[in-house]
Amino acid sequence: MNSLTFETRVCYSHAPEILRLEARVQCRLSGRVRDLQVLGRDNGLVLKGHSRTYYAKQLAQHAVMEATELPILANEIEVC
Repeated sequence: MNSLTFETRVCYSHAPEILRLEARVQCRLSGRVRDLQVLGRDNGLVLKGHSRTYYAKQLAQHAVMEATELPILANEIEVC
């Protein structure tokens, strides 16, 4: 598994890795989460986006957890 580390508020040197992670999760979710963003913060990740179901929100979180060892600090995917 790919291990991302962040030393400051947002580490832009990891932007390509974040984009690959977002693409990997989107592929796995088959479009269930719109506007998915994975943001690097201090020592973890924050998920943002929109989904129609709470289940899709959970799937996104688990997909990210499987793809990286960094903790998810917040899952801010809105269910609407």
